[in-house]
Amino acid sequence: MRSFLNRVSHWVGPDIAGPGAAFIAVMIVFSIGSPQFLTGATFGSVAFQLPELGLLTLAMLLPILTGGLNLAITFTANIAGLTVAWYLQKNGGVDAGPGAFLIGSLLAIGVGALSGLLMGLVIAYTKAHPILVSLSMMIFLRGLGEFLTRGGDVSGFPAFLQPIGHGSILGVPIPLLILIACVLLWHVLLTRTKLGFGTYMIGSNIEAARYSGINTRKVLVLVYMLSGAMCAIAGIIMLARFNSVRVGHGESYLLITVLACFLGGVNPFGGFGRVIPVFLALVVLQLLSSGLNLMGANQHLATAVWGILLIAVMLLRWASSHFKIFKRKKG
Repeated sequence: MRSFLNRVSHWVGPDIAGPGAAFIAVMIVFSIGSPQFLTGATFGSVAFQLPELGLLTLAMLLPILTGGLNLAITFTANIAGLTVAWYLQKNGGVDAGPGAFLIGSLLAIGVGALSGLLMGLVIAYTKAHPILVSLSMMIFLRGLGEFLTRGGDVSGFPAFLQPIGHGSILGVPIPLLILIACVLLWHVLLTRTKLGFGTYMIGSNIEAARYSGINTRKVLVLVYMLSGAMCAIAGIIMLARFNSVRVGHGESYLLITVLACFLGGVNPFGGFGRVIPVFLALVVLQLLSSGLNLMGANQHLATAVWGILLIAVMLLRWASSHFKIFKRKKG
């Protein structure tokens, strides 16, 4: 039994403590504040709302681990959704078949990967700061999307898409199953592959990684390509959930993806972070939002609380690092 627990502890990592404590605190506070919190309806709502945010957070995670950032995640998802919508409308609209949706989804993932490829090439070969590069891509994708849609929604999709966004298998929402599969994929990628090792090495010290024989340019390009592809998957799920596509869908998620990464123990300067604690942090944030809604709080208040929480996480990390330094000096 002890051996099994040690394996679980090693797999999850010690950084589970932060989001784990936050999860317990949220559960206690809101269960006291609202009798409807600990109900199946609440957790069902969380299960359906979590996937698109979770997929975008996975898209943000890889660049952060390299010491970078991808500010274009939500607009990459929107453009990917528009790609699927365009292909469906070109092949029958509401009468389009599953084959058209499959091809449209593959095209969307290709579009997302292409946006990531462009960012990765610029970052890797010009050494431009990822914030500036991804900001430029965000502005470009937003302008392109507004031009293509003229600022409106695109709707009119086949009925078989409805279960992808709202259906369940054995009581588990299909979008949540997709998210869990992507979480496991990211976990294997970061812990079992050369790309994952290179990602952590670049985040720790890109020059040392280069001297150790890692092709840092190739790793950076692949990281941003995978980030863009994951954004596209999020865009497809958003299309199925909202039954429409609009440039700006999920725009508020950008802050939350960064917050989820930091709350999940990811080093904002890169080099350290695990997928499972980030996933737990996402659950905490979604429960926090649902709890505030049940207590009658405005959605804008939830956004403000997320911002305060991000500041609190940074302060706690600063205090923790200084406390460790103080203990070393004292010892």
